[in-house]
Amino acid sequence: MTPEEIAQLRENFYNAEIASLKLVNEDLMVVRIRPDFRVPPHKAGQYTTIGLGHWEPRHPGAQEEPPKPGDDRKLIRRAYSLSSSVTDEKGELLDLPNMDWVEFYIVLVREAEKAPPALTPRLFMLKEGDRLFLGEKFTGHFTLDPVRPGDTVVFLATGTGEAPHNYMVWDLLRRRHEGRILSACCVRYHRDLGYAALHQDLMQRHANYTYLSLTTREKETVNQKVYIQDLITSGQLEERLGLALDPGRTHVFLCGNPKMIGVASVDRATGQTTYPQPPGVVEILEKRGFRCDQPAAKMKGNIHFEEYW
Repeated sequence: MTPEEIAQLRENFYNAEIASLKLVNEDLMVVRIRPDFRVPPHKAGQYTTIGLGHWEPRHPGAQEEPPKPGDDRKLIRRAYSLSSSVTDEKGELLDLPNMDWVEFYIVLVREAEKAPPALTPRLFMLKEGDRLFLGEKFTGHFTLDPVRPGDTVVFLATGTGEAPHNYMVWDLLRRRHEGRILSACCVRYHRDLGYAALHQDLMQRHANYTYLSLTTREKETVNQKVYIQDLITSGQLEERLGLALDPGRTHVFLCGNPKMIGVASVDRATGQTTYPQPPGVVEILEKRGFRCDQPAAKMKGNIHFEEYW
């Protein structure tokens, strides 16, 4: 494909540009995208799509992608939850409704079992000012709608599943939420905590906010790993929260690894519920009186989840 043909494809498909890009490490980025259109009204926790053409270069360290006839002129699109850095350079809460950009927290997928990763190896080749596609529809049911002013709100995430939780934390602090707020994120290494400094600052500024970070592969934790589930079963989460996990006034938001979340399946014929093993957070909390959202039945509980793969 000629440079002229590629330029024309970009002109035809792309409607946004990279406003800023911060590499947390070589496999993790915080990126702000400025669309050509006005950022539509949306809620914290929702998502939209990001896209790049198959014609764009791929990261040299990624799994090779065999060419498929006809794909070379197509757009690759994937859904990503909106994230937020919560505060500006002065430590004040961002005025997000009036910003002309949206933020995303993205990990480079270098290889995958089913098929070579298509989008992130191309995203990690971008720099500030480069063009790309951004979906004009922002949507999703993973929002703070069920939360009342005095409720306890607990966010539990793995890796970049923290992204929508960051935006939700911003929203709760902006509205001066009265209840306790706790956010926990489990990653492999400290360097994978792209927002750690921000959360430490938020704890200093907001007495009702607590942040917990867990690592599983650092020297000091590799032989005594604590996963999100362990936080609950050991009582550490309630100890740091300063409150019991009361189903009557607590909402728990889960985002990231489906194994951490552990959504149950229900046999349509028998009605029998089966939880994946080892136990995820859903099973642990439902045994304590919580109820998980049931999207198919359009029933809201007090456990809300967004699986990231």
